[in-house]
Amino acid sequence: MAKLAREVYDELKTTAPDRAIRLDIKNLPPAHADPSMIRQVFVNLLSNAIKFTRPKESATIEVGGRTEGKENIYYVKDNGVGFDMQYVNKLYGVFQRLHSAEEFEGTGVGLAIVQRIVHKHGGKVWAEGKVNGGAVFYFTLLNGGTKI
Repeated sequence: MAKLAREVYDELKTTAPDRAIRLDIKNLPPAHADPSMIRQVFVNLLSNAIKFTRPKESATIEVGGRTEGKENIYYVKDNGVGFDMQYVNKLYGVFQRLHSAEEFEGTGVGLAIVQRIVHKHGGKVWAEGKVNGGAVFYFTLLNGGTKI
């Protein structure tokens, strides 16, 4: 999982070559999931982290995880613009945006795709944020199956 997160980040970083972004990948438990689908989860979460840290002079993105019981919990955390928790339920809706298209590009489907992939694997998604205080996006995958 750490290798996958690093590969995805390295590909995405080419879209923002002049930005100062610090990536910190913690220990990640191996996932039991479809590798191409989990790659898409990382693409969507890391591209959002890169996008929403754009106003920061020095952006920080952290990817981590842990095992709790029969679940692995993974997260992507950033120090970007964050969001108001009163709107957290809108995050995973198709075409639901918390920021205007003028502020940040995008179609409003990335997190809906993340949720669909994670649910297909028997996991769940949730997020925490604070306006101008960054955001953390979590997802779980069940233990068992083919490791990636």
